[in-house]
Amino acid sequence: MKPFLLTSGLAVVLLSLLSSCALPKQPLLTYWKQKRLQKVSPLESGKTYEVRKALATNVPFRPSEIKRYTFVFNTPKPPLMAASNLHRDSLLRVRTTAYTHSESDHIVYGVKNAIGTDLKFGHVRSAAADWSRFPVGTKFRIKNQPDVIYEVDDYGSALVGTGTIDLYKPSRSQMDAWGVRHVDIEVIHWGSFERSMQLMRDRTKWRHVRAMMEGIEARLRTAGMPEGKASFTASL
Repeated sequence: MKPFLLTSGLAVVLLSLLSSCALPKQPLLTYWKQKRLQKVSPLESGKTYEVRKALATNVPFRPSEIKRYTFVFNTPKPPLMAASNLHRDSLLRVRTTAYTHSESDHIVYGVKNAIGTDLKFGHVRSAAADWSRFPVGTKFRIKNQPDVIYEVDDYGSALVGTGTIDLYKPSRSQMDAWGVRHVDIEVIHWGSFERSMQLMRDRTKWRHVRAMMEGIEARLRTAGMPEGKASFTASL
């Protein structure tokens, strides 16, 4: 076989083509390794990351097939917020009413609230609300009552689907004196949707309880969390 020889003209053409290519000024193996790494955002030291498998929520994870999965690294997200508008602050204008334990729709429960403890009226006072809006454990102050803290430990069927908060009063006269008032409140602690769902899970025969459960689950879907996992604390 005759050796392949370049003519001077062909050599000139090849040299001009090579010179026009933007070849890396480093070994090709190192160059392509770096190009491949540039496609993946580097993990920053000192940060915590969560690993999510690229599977639908109804597909089981099989460790034996781990080589077939794609993993995505994300920085952990903050707890799910109670309100849909996450930028809102804790100062709210709300409609309030009052109730007492001797009313016809509450007399069967006596002085007990929805969590099974006694209704409070002191420095800390009981309040009822829609738990899908103000979850159990939420604490707040009314603007012109700075020395009193209200805690949501009760709910009522008439409150579901509204932003109204019902304030507990130990007597009918105090209940009537309060009437209906629109007040400014400062939320000092947001309660837990998880605890709210745990308390209501065995009470779903009641329509208003089902409505509150559905309201919380709707927040889960909006946040992209699987239903049934409400391990988050409310916040604004």
